Amino acid sequence: MKTLASNYDTFFLARKDWTFPVPIAYGPGRLADIGNICRRLDASNPMIVTDSGSNDLPFITTLTDHLNKSSLSSVVFCGISPNPRDYEIEVGCQAYRAGKHDAIIAIGGGSAMDGAKAIGMTVNSNIALWDFEYRKPLPAVGSDRPFPPFITIPTTAGTGAETESYSMVTDTAKGMKFCLAHPGMRPSHAILDPELTVDLPAHLTAWTGVDALTHAIEAYIVPAFHPLSDGAALEGLQLIAKWLPIAFREPENIAARGAMLTGSCMAGVAFNKGLGLVHAISHMIGGEFNTQHGLTNAVILPVVMRFNLPGLDEKVQRIGQAMGLDDFSADAVISEIERLIDYVNIPKSLIEIGVPADCAQGIAEKAMLDSAAVTNPCRASLEEVKSIIETALQKAR
Repeated sequence: MKTLASNYDTFFLARKDWTFPVPIAYGPGRLADIGNICRRLDASNPMIVTDSGSNDLPFITTLTDHLNKSSLSSVVFCGISPNPRDYEIEVGCQAYRAGKHDAIIAIGGGSAMDGAKAIGMTVNSNIALWDFEYRKPLPAVGSDRPFPPFITIPTTAGTGAETESYSMVTDTAKGMKFCLAHPGMRPSHAILDPELTVDLPAHLTAWTGVDALTHAIEAYIVPAFHPLSDGAALEGLQLIAKWLPIAFREPENIAARGAMLTGSCMAGVAFNKGLGLVHAISHMIGGEFNTQHGLTNAVILPVVMRFNLPGLDEKVQRIGQAMGLDDFSADAVISEIERLIDYVNIPKSLIEIGVPADCAQGIAEKAMLDSAAVTNPCRASLEEVKSIIETALQKAR
């Protein structure tokens, strides 16, 4: 007799509609629903926001074709860098107003979605970009200047940004990334279509996949009571640990791609609870040296876990169970993380990805100011953060 578990893999080949935490259209081919989704949101002239490296990729043409078939106008704004910059947001706002657009569709990786959210926060509200900085009082947005309808379409399984209202943007004057947020900028609808990730190169499958792994682990060990986030983190971790190696070696495996999109989405839901030192450090390295975010996280992850996991016995056990281990010690969990990272060919030091060897002090000082440092499960001094960075620079594992 077949059990539910034996049919589990086929779930990722079916189409589903979820309403938590935002409306989500999941399944192969769901990009074709974009016209109906726009109509439900009374959007007739959306601006498509993507990053500078995605404008010529096939999914942009596919998206615009679906919109054209639904008699919807659209223009592509592709002026977002891999680490979105403050001045790019203003250019995007100008494009939105000039085109008299009435909605935003973000398609691509985390950078596209971060840039699109920042544009959405400021384009109608006339509130300054940095007034949305996470640590500041929430700005009041008048009902006469609402945020535009906002649709997210991830093309990588890593960011998790498709369901939440946070945006990481670089302050170019300070050379630092800051978290912007407003609950009103939570996406109106998300589309998770695994077919859009099939052509993702192996290295990006790896970098974004380990980014999702990092989200799940860091969110779970944040010392706050949030059982919904914890459940999402553990289920996301279980999916990522199982399916990332398969997606990496079998890029056309739709079930693996669907499982990774689902796991990444759940890890993104989880980090509404917060993140930790991996992200605090990575944000500042990316803001200063323009490194790829997921790759930077992947290099740093085992170093921070060696600092964070000892003493978190109950949570380490749950992480070990989610990753399918028999040994639930911190050493065993860290070894499994390193084995998985090795399998997908992540470099073993920050120097290998272009980070200068003498940056530890400056990056540590900036990382201490990051919102993710506040929710790290172990309080870290400036010297301890500097030591973590120095280790990651030379030999992370």
